[in-house]
Amino acid sequence: MATDGDQILERSHGNGAEGPRVPLADIVALLDAELKTREIPDYGGAVNGLQVANRGTVSRVAVAVDASHQAITSAAICQADLLLVHHGLFWAGAQPLTGVRYDKFRGLFASDMAVYSSHLPLDLHPELGNNIRLAHALNLTPTAGAAGGFARHKTVDIGVMGEADESTKGIVDRVAAFVARYGGSVRTSVPAEGRTTKRWAICSGGGASSETIAEALSKGIDTLIVGEGPHHTTVDAIESGLCIVYAGHYATETLGVQALGALLETHFGLPWTFLHLPTGS
Repeated sequence: MATDGDQILERSHGNGAEGPRVPLADIVALLDAELKTREIPDYGGAVNGLQVANRGTVSRVAVAVDASHQAITSAAICQADLLLVHHGLFWAGAQPLTGVRYDKFRGLFASDMAVYSSHLPLDLHPELGNNIRLAHALNLTPTAGAAGGFARHKTVDIGVMGEADESTKGIVDRVAAFVARYGGSVRTSVPAEGRTTKRWAICSGGGASSETIAEALSKGIDTLIVGEGPHHTTVDAIESGLCIVYAGHYATETLGVQALGALLETHFGLPWTFLHLPTGS
């Protein structure tokens, strides 16, 4: 891992040289098709797909959880001309390009850097998604098919679920070990000691809500792994006996963008770098 001021750059892939010059349109076409970008519903403010274009070609990719000013600056240090993110630039409708928003776009244009964002389409992807990748990282096997879906949003399931027969503490310890790699920590709604997990579910990011708790209880889930959730979700979980494992919004959504970087390396031979920029949440 190399550090340049506040920018933290780690896990560069490729031989360090500039990659082939790949048309941006070809990359967007591949990502849109693979992620079903136009088909997957999302929250109202999300803008999935290509958010900012460049002059037309890509030779190096950077991937990050957030399209923050720090991520854009770090990607420029890597000489990336495409930044792939999970949380994009647009969430709250039309906004004036002033202050930090202006600085972000100025940095993108100065570096001729494109931005591609994928929120729920990346969360729920059956191979590249944050939730399936997190399950595999925790050595948990989701139930196959539609029966393994969890956290319903409109017409899609964002998360995954499955069965187990092991100590809840063992699962929590694995979550803690994973999160520690990304500088985070874990807390649980109820003590894990003395509990046995029979049915679990994962919903990355802000996965704890009244809706997901109700769904978990209706499906007999005893252990719910999420990034974060409002205070009341802990109260609700304590009262219902549900063990919610809060693993951090950032840490639980690091794997999908890395999978996209690897996908572009495989298809186009493009070198890529994961920008590790934890938020503390």
